[in-house]
Amino acid sequence: MLRRATALLGRSVLAGRSRSFSTDLPAAQTADPSFVEAWKKVVPTAEPPKTPLAFMKPRPPTPSSIPTKLTVNFVLPYASELSGKEVDMVIIPATTGQMGVLPGHVATIAELKPGVLSVHEGDKATKYFISSGFAFIHANSFADIIAIEAVPLDQIDAASVQKGLAEFTQKLSSATTELEKAEAQIGIDVHSALNSAITS
Repeated sequence: MLRRATALLGRSVLAGRSRSFSTDLPAAQTADPSFVEAWKKVVPTAEPPKTPLAFMKPRPPTPSSIPTKLTVNFVLPYASELSGKEVDMVIIPATTGQMGVLPGHVATIAELKPGVLSVHEGDKATKYFISSGFAFIHANSFADIIAIEAVPLDQIDAASVQKGLAEFTQKLSSATTELEKAEAQIGIDVHSALNSAITS
């Protein structure tokens, strides 16, 4: 029943029209009216589910000139490190290499690897070590950075990093299954990146 309802909703909502995925959302829009109408036809007794539009603040449109500041949202699964913070630049550890993001950056999605995220405001740079995640750079000079784990660089204990690196190296040499090898290799990669971050 649910599978049939989903299929009907998908056909009725998407039939004959294309959807825009722009961040330039109108302020009053909170739900897609055609989706709500289709939902009520198929499941009249239940309230329609909320869409992301119900939880997101509308983003400003892409400006005609490049703004002077980049607006950054930096979130973890359990906390928000930065929310709507206006900065000069961020440098993110993308899987393709270090990536500097300035106001007016082209819209990009980047996968993040273990490394240092630097947030620059004037002469001051705040640095975090992040484990992994994604960065969404929008054309309107907003950057959303979502990390699995992050810690300020000045709070990392060098002795603990060395100990962890030694432990995971030992685990890799004694691993007998592919799963154990993969887990040990991930530990080595993260601790190597941690070591590189605090020694450079």
